[in-house]
Amino acid sequence: MSPTTTKISVPSHLMAGLLGQRDEFLRIVQDAFPGTTIFVRGNEISVDGEDTDRAGRLFDELRLLLEQGHHLDPQIVNRVVDMVRADERPSEVLTSQILRSSRGRTVRPKTSGQKKYTDAITGNVITFAIGPAGTGKSYLAVALGVQALQAKQVDRIILTRPAVEAGERLGFLPGDLMAKIDPYLRPLYDALYDMLGTEATARLMADGTIEVAPLAFMRGRTLNKSFIILDEAQNATPEQMKMFLTRIGFGSKVVVTGDVTQVDLQGGRSGLAGLEPMLTDIEGLAFVHLGSRDVVRHRIVQDIVDAYERADGPA
Repeated sequence: MSPTTTKISVPSHLMAGLLGQRDEFLRIVQDAFPGTTIFVRGNEISVDGEDTDRAGRLFDELRLLLEQGHHLDPQIVNRVVDMVRADERPSEVLTSQILRSSRGRTVRPKTSGQKKYTDAITGNVITFAIGPAGTGKSYLAVALGVQALQAKQVDRIILTRPAVEAGERLGFLPGDLMAKIDPYLRPLYDALYDMLGTEATARLMADGTIEVAPLAFMRGRTLNKSFIILDEAQNATPEQMKMFLTRIGFGSKVVVTGDVTQVDLQGGRSGLAGLEPMLTDIEGLAFVHLGSRDVVRHRIVQDIVDAYERADGPA
């Protein structure tokens, strides 16, 4: 098949942002589509070669992001490349806003998997998110919890994790149980501090609007009008998982996050593994699987996740 040519017109004031400093973003696109040749003349980009359609769509998507106020960087451009290769629409995914953090930073999904995850939370009573480290499972859940609290859709946020040792020994840590469990809850604290600020988080925790507690503390309670996040759920036993899921009261929303490749239970069965076939037909309940393409940490983390998956070994 003979190669075709695609031309994309870009407003002049956006061209520098589209190409990047010293054409850095242009080189990323050229490396991503080696079978194409890209020419820039004035405010027009011409793409010629074997993969002109996708390369052309890529430039269109980058232009749309710039028109909607996004600032491009190499990480975003590489992410857009991956999404276009998968026939996804980055301009629809990356422009979805959850909330603005206390530092003025907009919290939004950064991959199509994350967008599917946040949509599932919005549309369901219980959402399970299963995936490797770095996919934003906990962070996005906390963001949506803060959003729901600010919109007065819930009266409180409850964050919980199983108190399971990951090679360390709780007994050697100083203090009472809450002091010992505090390091396990640190990622949830960090997300709250990032979104609300340290002072606001402390105030909301002091008055009980935000509660952070080990999973064992959920027993015997009924949780009404709450946004409840069970983090690191792969370390809950089947009995604990059943206990937790039956605590849900009226007006509540639940997010359960975990990575079934990182189970720290000593000789026990994970309450998260194998749960999906049993619950899959329940209305108002959704399972979302995130993968290496949804890792939003350093790109090397995605490569590490892929390497472990290829080896089919524990992460």
